[in-house]
Amino acid sequence: MSETDTSGHSTGARSKDSSLSMPPDEMRRLGYRVVDALVARATDLPDDVARVGGRREEMEKLFREPAPEVGRSPDEVLERAMGAILPRAARIDHPRFFAFVPGSPTWPSVLAEFLTAGFNIFQGTWLASAGPSQIELVVLDWFREWLGMPEGGGGLLTSGGSAANLGALVAARERAGNPPEGVVYLGDQGHSSLERAARIGGIAHVRKVPTGDDFAVEPAALERAIQEDRANGLSPFMMCANAGATNTGAVDPLPELAGICRREGLWFHVDGAYGGFAVLTERGKDALDGIGLADSVTLDPHKWLFQPFEVGCLLMKDPGVLEAAFNVEADYLQDVDRDSEHVNFADRGLQLTRRFRALKIWMSVQTHGLAAYRAAIEEAFELAVGAERFVRDSPDLEILSPAAMGVVCYRFKPADGTLDEEELESLNAAIQATIVDSGYAMISSTRLHGRYSLRLCIMNFTSTWADVRGTLQRVLDVGHELGLR
Repeated sequence: MSETDTSGHSTGARSKDSSLSMPPDEMRRLGYRVVDALVARATDLPDDVARVGGRREEMEKLFREPAPEVGRSPDEVLERAMGAILPRAARIDHPRFFAFVPGSPTWPSVLAEFLTAGFNIFQGTWLASAGPSQIELVVLDWFREWLGMPEGGGGLLTSGGSAANLGALVAARERAGNPPEGVVYLGDQGHSSLERAARIGGIAHVRKVPTGDDFAVEPAALERAIQEDRANGLSPFMMCANAGATNTGAVDPLPELAGICRREGLWFHVDGAYGGFAVLTERGKDALDGIGLADSVTLDPHKWLFQPFEVGCLLMKDPGVLEAAFNVEADYLQDVDRDSEHVNFADRGLQLTRRFRALKIWMSVQTHGLAAYRAAIEEAFELAVGAERFVRDSPDLEILSPAAMGVVCYRFKPADGTLDEEELESLNAAIQATIVDSGYAMISSTRLHGRYSLRLCIMNFTSTWADVRGTLQRVLDVGHELGLR
């Protein structure tokens, strides 16, 4: 409620009993309670289960209710959130969460998220966020240098790899003149977000290029596809390569593909959402040789840079291509400084309203230093190599794709060889479901050139060899138990 002067006009002073405000002591008390709960969760996580689920019917009974007209006690609301809602989920940062792609945020990055929400930064324009925008430019330049992309490159932080891939595809389409029969190429191990981006971007043709036994794109197959499509009157304009496929961790032959794209006049995009930050290590840099040749690269700091969800990144050799694709003038933004010295990140992507995503990356790297990140990524590599060795040494396990970028694909296959492919699939699906339902670990499955595979994705900096070995041993134990029924 506002105070008024003698003429009845508002003075602009607001009383402190607004129904949407809280006294400072109450704010502080609740904030301390949240921090204490987060620290306790992180400390106790290794002894917790990796996942708690629930069927829709059960969740409806627990949470379906009308919005209250009168507010409740904040302690009651907080207790329900922390005790009933948040635990009903997978612990993505659990040391035995090896399914899909894990996430294990550092504590400075969590604090940064708290600060960012509290300061409520709008980071669409330089006018509204000079300091935050400069930090994003600094972070983007770190990434550019790590990848070996040329000076002058840049981009923006996004919600994740899907948004970054969409931005790259739209920019490449616009750069090519929006061809009506445009063709985008990706390997058969390409991420699903690329197909979704092509659908959103109105791309007429998506061609999947075959991969070999190593699950990497065969350059000759790409060249043949380009020639065939041109002969059929289509307009190839973009190739999307993998820098760490989600399925297997496989890396496409980036230098060879870059050369083909250069000769054929195609935009060369590298999807490094999963594996891109492995360049911080010598092993990763060797595996990702050629990534700096890309016209655009997708990265996901909420994966191997250990940030909380959500933060992705799109880097461009020429960020002006992004601005040409996304910048739209509007009368209500006429006060925004569009001097070339200043970057308005809203001109580089889908969002006008965007949060300050760079702070958590900046605070984490400043606090821990790059050496700590290199060590964590190297440890994940070593754990994956150890997992592959364990599988190869076990007569009842079979490697389907060797350790690559922290991913190992394998299956339970009894040494007596009595099960056919259909029976092996059924047994391995039952093993996966049994382990997940137990809560001991989270493992997932995939298909590799049609074969059902179990999959370990190791990238949590808290995971140990005991966690990896224990999970694989559980696969053996459950497999033997189910196989005897």
